[in-house]
Amino acid sequence: MSKKCRWLHEALEVLPLIRYPFKLDMLPKNGIYFFYEDGEFWGHNGDLLRIVRIGTHRSDNFRNRIAEHFLFKENKMNFDKNRPKPSDRSIFRKNIGRALLNRDNDPYLEIWEIDFLPKENRIKYGHLRDIEKEKLVESRITEILRKKFSFRFIIIEREEERIGTKGLESKLIGTVARCKKCRPSESWLGRYSPVQEIRNSGLWLKQHLNASEIDEKDMVKIETLIQKTKKWIEANW
Repeated sequence: MSKKCRWLHEALEVLPLIRYPFKLDMLPKNGIYFFYEDGEFWGHNGDLLRIVRIGTHRSDNFRNRIAEHFLFKENKMNFDKNRPKPSDRSIFRKNIGRALLNRDNDPYLEIWEIDFLPKENRIKYGHLRDIEKEKLVESRITEILRKKFSFRFIIIEREEERIGTKGLESKLIGTVARCKKCRPSESWLGRYSPVQEIRNSGLWLKQHLNASEIDEKDMVKIETLIQKTKKWIEANW
């Protein structure tokens, strides 16, 4: 298990590590992303950053997903009790907020857990919201993501090759999650997460943690995708 995790980390190293600020139009329309976090290192000797989140998207939505994580559209901070906060559109942001609130023993965590995307939830629970509190937390999340996180990507055009039982996303997550050597640091913020799967896995997600790891055929495919992505970057950046 650990050998394939090591292989994946090393194979991705040929691709550029993207940090904020960056231009969205430099990104592809479809792919899988790999997030890294400063201070979090892999466990295979040396000081390579370890993968802390793997994700993808549905049709042609890659740029939008990344934009939501990093909050490119800052006017989305102009929300009120009748509009969802940015973290309701990004589970990555939501999970970081959960850890921040739980670390501070903040009772507002109970309200933070509510998804305000559905109109019925905004009507039913909107009166419980402290908008100024939420904006403060959202600002902290944005600062953390922009200062501490970076990412790489591989281009995969076909949705069925990214998502679902035949998609690579679940196997990639399973490969990293099953590795016994890539563990979070003692100071990792995720250790404060109220989500047990995040605390135990060292990853900012809880889906596909028990998925099967990549096999030899997948590794050949991934290497091909990495080389194609590298060429695309060289041609388009």
